[in-house]
Amino acid sequence: LLLAGRDVARLEALKGELGHKSSIVCADLTTPEGVQATAQAAQIAGINVVINNAGASAFGLVERQAWQSIEQVLETSLAAPLRLTHALLPWLRAQPQAAIVNVGSAFGSLPFPGFAAYSAAKAGLRGFSQALRRELADTQVSVIHISPRAIRTPMNSDAVNALNRALNTPSDEAHDVARQIVRALKRNATELQIGFPELIFTWLNGFAPSLIDRALVAKLATVKEHAQPRVAK
Repeated sequence: LLLAGRDVARLEALKGELGHKSSIVCADLTTPEGVQATAQAAQIAGINVVINNAGASAFGLVERQAWQSIEQVLETSLAAPLRLTHALLPWLRAQPQAAIVNVGSAFGSLPFPGFAAYSAAKAGLRGFSQALRRELADTQVSVIHISPRAIRTPMNSDAVNALNRALNTPSDEAHDVARQIVRALKRNATELQIGFPELIFTWLNGFAPSLIDRALVAKLATVKEHAQPRVAK
């Protein structure tokens, strides 16, 4: 198991928990140097499964967000997985069997107000996953796209947590999502949408998006309320 990330202290701590069968590479996947370092480490480790889980989110209304914030979301959540996959494809194709797991989001199929950049990035990742799967249909490389619903992780800001509480948004623990990813790998699934209500809503959004448009109008005031910058008292 090769762990890639930007925080060497957290990587070392996780390696300590997992034991001698794991190794680490400290790299920023939004840079060409970071992608190259990770790809080289992956080949040295002999990996045959890539889990693209790098992501960043920026909750807020588009017109009030700095472009730098939007760009970070696009670079981390979309460009980084594409770059790493591109760098590793020759290696993966040379393996007897390999898999690429792209961790997307329900927002990739059910775009949500307040998460425009994130929804765009995850929609792009979903499209990339489907197109790449079709390109590699005559190879031993599988491409699996995972669409979790809300997950309780530190990536969620206080404003996002407050919004989820206000909207009664169902959410999952990270380890439960990880178990479902492992199960998807074992059965060589191609698409996995986590969460039953979200499965229905994403299907409906693809079939009749105007119905979802009208349904989300009722939530817009709540989204805007929590998207406002908090003023310290």
